[in-house]
Amino acid sequence: MPEPSISAHPQDRRTLRRGLVVAGVVALTLLLIAVLAVGVRWWRGPGSDLERAVSLAPADTQRWTWTDWAAVRERLGVTGTDDDAVRRLLDAGFDADLTSASGLVESAPLLAQSFGWSPASIDWELLAQSPDGALEIVGLGDDADASALGDRLESLGYTRPDSPEGVWEGGEEVLARLNAASGSAGTPTLQFVALDEERSLLLASDQRAYLERSLEEAADEHEPSAAGVTDVLGTLPAQPLSAVLLTGEQACGSLSMGGAGDSDQAAADELLAQAGPVSPLTGFVLALLPPEEDGDGGSQAPLDLRVGLGFESEEQARTNADTRAALAAGPAPGQGGAFSDRFTVDEVTADATTVTLDLAPVAGAFPLSDLSDGPLLFATC
Repeated sequence: MPEPSISAHPQDRRTLRRGLVVAGVVALTLLLIAVLAVGVRWWRGPGSDLERAVSLAPADTQRWTWTDWAAVRERLGVTGTDDDAVRRLLDAGFDADLTSASGLVESAPLLAQSFGWSPASIDWELLAQSPDGALEIVGLGDDADASALGDRLESLGYTRPDSPEGVWEGGEEVLARLNAASGSAGTPTLQFVALDEERSLLLASDQRAYLERSLEEAADEHEPSAAGVTDVLGTLPAQPLSAVLLTGEQACGSLSMGGAGDSDQAAADELLAQAGPVSPLTGFVLALLPPEEDGDGGSQAPLDLRVGLGFESEEQARTNADTRAALAAGPAPGQGGAFSDRFTVDEVTADATTVTLDLAPVAGAFPLSDLSDGPLLFATC
């Protein structure tokens, strides 16, 4: 915007000066509002369960995988918590590509039979992974009875902690015995468990020390240490049923074309040369979202697929929006076929330092499980 002119007649200068002061105050106010808007999510505390869960995970987490089990059950019309309900939930969830982000699927029968909770009863689940360890954070729901769950753990052989906020110690021996007795496979993260009765949470890990450290961090909500993660979370207009969230470093490694074969890498290089420049990512999110309420499709209306990409600057975001849109509409070397076999591109937009790809999944495709691991051309760095 051009600078306002100050060449005025003498009798107009006082009026002009007053106008400039008012304009300056308005501009400063708008600037403060904009600055506050960036931080208000974390200053007030995260709004959705997903944002809350991310803010409770260790700050050095590099990969978060999310499942909103309550929404998945509603979507699939599955009720009940017995063994049959668990089986129906997992079968229908697999067919709908809504369970691939979960770290509890293989353990679900064991959880239902022995632990007193499972994907058929909990609200949500977040699996947080960092170079130092893995942490399951489970939203148990308002009706959960922490005392009863603790008694269950003790009956299974877990050592009761000295305080209600402490770590229930099972270890490899207890989990192996439970696996053998049930014929199910319990995830190693069930070896050590902590219950947060006040917030109706369960936290679990395969390492006692890592769980203890995670409990200290979870005492207060905090931002992830990797820049760009909270930005790409902001590209989600609603809480997803299932999602994968990565730091930029993790995305540029796990989604790179470096894992593709030589012919696929050569094809990718040619497609990139045609599409335009790409910049390193600062964050990545892939999510299946509930459909917009239109009154026609009901709970069976097609889900929306959204990809959020973070960049270091607004200029990079604008440039990459064009490049990534072209790549997402073309062939999918390393994945096989074309991306159009999996989704159609509805819209690609740049907003500040993020790029959002609004995609419509093709019926019968498995876009979340297919696209959450590389090589993924339109997310290349």
